Amino acid sequence: MTRSKNKGVLMVVSGPAGVGKGTVCDAVALSCRDVFLSVSATSRKPREGEIEGVHYYFKTKEEFENMIKNKELIEYNRYVNGNYYGTPAAPIDQHLEKGESVILEIDVEGGKQIKKKRPDAVMVFVVPPSFMELERRLRGRATESEEDILARLERAKVEFELSAIYDYIVVNDTVENAAEKVKAIIAAEKCKTQRCIDEIRKNIQGGNL
Repeated sequence: MTRSKNKGVLMVVSGPAGVGKGTVCDAVALSCRDVFLSVSATSRKPREGEIEGVHYYFKTKEEFENMIKNKELIEYNRYVNGNYYGTPAAPIDQHLEKGESVILEIDVEGGKQIKKKRPDAVMVFVVPPSFMELERRLRGRATESEEDILARLERAKVEFELSAIYDYIVVNDTVENAAEKVKAIIAAEKCKTQRCIDEIRKNIQGGNL
């Protein structure tokens, strides 16, 4: 059989603040040459050291609203500070068409938007080994007030309930273990019949089987 030219896997990774989902996604992308992390667009100004196209695609408010109007985003949100954040569709589709997979590390609300627009998206929810461990990790960051920590823990309870809409649950006991599970999910999804059947038919018609 010839080398598959199937589209890559579009994966959404969500989880509560402090669970380490960003670190897990970074580990997957670093160890897989055909897996890429999605870059979000934002209307906020760049911070020191941030690079266009690496950390974010930086847009003016007007540019971002034009992207919304032109349906160039597969999800977006406007936060209380007035800044927009969203995911441009074009760079993702370019990777997928080349057979490369893309991971979107995004909150549950964004994940719901993507699942509605892209039903084939693979939804992964990252959880800690225990709620106590999540609290320990949040406190260990030492970057937030007690009030903020308690608010994040309450938010985490809501997100845990919303995880029911996701396809997979990955426990982040260690980054290495969690990253291996995410890679295994991508590999399994690439082997699904619905993803491979068209390529098999083309190979049969072309006499390659």
